[in-house]
Amino acid sequence: MKADAGLSRRAALTFMTGGLSLAPHVVLAALLTGVVTDESHRPVSGAMVTVQDAQRGVAESVFTDEKGRFLLDTELVGQLQLRVRTPYMQDLRTDVLLQQNVARDVKLALRSMKSDQEVSDSLPAAYHFGHISFEPGTPFDRREFQRDCLTCHQLGNDFTRHVMSAEGWEVIVKQMHAWLGNFDEELRQKRARILARGFDGRPLTVRPTFPHDASLKSAKVTEYRLDEAVVPHDADVNPRDGLVYSVDEGADQMVITDRASGSSRYVKALAAGSPVGGKFGTPLLFNLAVSRGPHSLAQASDGKYYVTDAFAGGIGVFNPMTGAWEAPREIPGSALYPHTIRIGRDQVAWFTIAYSDKVGRLDIKSGEIEVLDLPKLKPKGTAAVTVPYGIDISPIDGTVWYARLFGDKIGRIDPQSRVIKEFDSPVSGPRRLRFDKEGILWIAGFSDGELARFDPSTGSSKVYKLPQFAPGYAPAPYAVGIDPRTQDVWITEVMTDYVYRFVRKTERFVAYPMPLRGSYTRDVSFAADGSVCMSNNPIPKVALEGGVLELICISPEGSKR
Repeated sequence: MKADAGLSRRAALTFMTGGLSLAPHVVLAALLTGVVTDESHRPVSGAMVTVQDAQRGVAESVFTDEKGRFLLDTELVGQLQLRVRTPYMQDLRTDVLLQQNVARDVKLALRSMKSDQEVSDSLPAAYHFGHISFEPGTPFDRREFQRDCLTCHQLGNDFTRHVMSAEGWEVIVKQMHAWLGNFDEELRQKRARILARGFDGRPLTVRPTFPHDASLKSAKVTEYRLDEAVVPHDADVNPRDGLVYSVDEGADQMVITDRASGSSRYVKALAAGSPVGGKFGTPLLFNLAVSRGPHSLAQASDGKYYVTDAFAGGIGVFNPMTGAWEAPREIPGSALYPHTIRIGRDQVAWFTIAYSDKVGRLDIKSGEIEVLDLPKLKPKGTAAVTVPYGIDISPIDGTVWYARLFGDKIGRIDPQSRVIKEFDSPVSGPRRLRFDKEGILWIAGFSDGELARFDPSTGSSKVYKLPQFAPGYAPAPYAVGIDPRTQDVWITEVMTDYVYRFVRKTERFVAYPMPLRGSYTRDVSFAADGSVCMSNNPIPKVALEGGVLELICISPEGSKR
């Protein structure tokens, strides 16, 4: 929306009563302002106020300031759904009519939750998971449990924390351990007993404190509903056409979202001879009938997206100019689960191969693919392999760096000689990693809820703990992204229903609440307007509040004051 920022700010100060029409020359679709209070008429700061156009599948959220006031300038008009949410208060849901060029002011009162069970049910998965009685120094301590059991999905959300016998849990653990290549029956039975004791149905007594940063009052979070998506994984904002391209691992498709209209279209990938289940040879988790399993994507200078086909063991090619998939490139040899892909300035793509403990190289110009074996390494936790995960390319010298999630190692590849050297990771469970423009490598530490700053030129590192809203309840950071404008580090996270920004200048974290419970956010991409976009895809999708997956974009300065 191209509204005059000054007019928006003046409107926020002026329109203190509903229904006041704007002057004809003001280019503004609608303005919603108001104040949120509790039952004692005290202002509620940091509350999330959301309006949703259910027909378009678009929702926008802003946050109240220290006086409980909020401002939302929006192009969403008509009869909309309004929701107000803040920790330990009951959600307020109602309808609101917004009209073009009309400002509306509302007064909204929240009520406290009434019971311990109601509070417990509202808490994010991290606190239900953290309530488990872990066994320090064993495969069942918290950090190994976190790496083993949260890598692909949440554990502790409304879908997964139901009361169940150890025998019932063992069926699930058997399936999960199979993904880790672990078939130890005794280990499986013990983990099942721990889960049965941990999720006993009794309300939690922990009461996390969820502080809100003052900068939230300027932020806006926009959700785009992806009705036909199953597992939308990595998303990328295409700088050429402004559309967002998300690979859907659970439906063999590319999802193309137009943020201006909120609409998405879905383009099925070519099976190209790969059977259902790909190299795994059978329908996979939750009976997903997929052949290729597109997982990660990167755009080359030819404008095409090169995609890791996790199940088929290949590299898919999607052409945004034609809107169609092209013939995939097959990876030679054993290539179980190609994972993350990045492309260097020389137009060579590098990608991890998670279940084969390898890294691959694709010369986009020649089409030649080369596979490199990583040094032998005993995996941590209960995994049979070290799971090479994130990968990125230094903007300074072109060296390739990767993380071994179950190995607690990061590695460097000389792109010319192919010589590999590995280093102890500064964080446990190194997951995805990214370089900033100065050649500093930032690493998500999944096991302990940490962010690492690693300088390849000196080998020195500094580790930052992500906010723990309750002592001992560590978040689980998934991916990092570097804002090209500010060089701030954005971190997606899979257990607390927050996304985090690490402000480099002050070395502090800003936590952005996600609108839906059960959020499991993936890789990070940046739009030209400063928005930070990612998919939201807990597995299965019914684990997400509302059961419909989405694309999320955070605009740190989205609501002008």
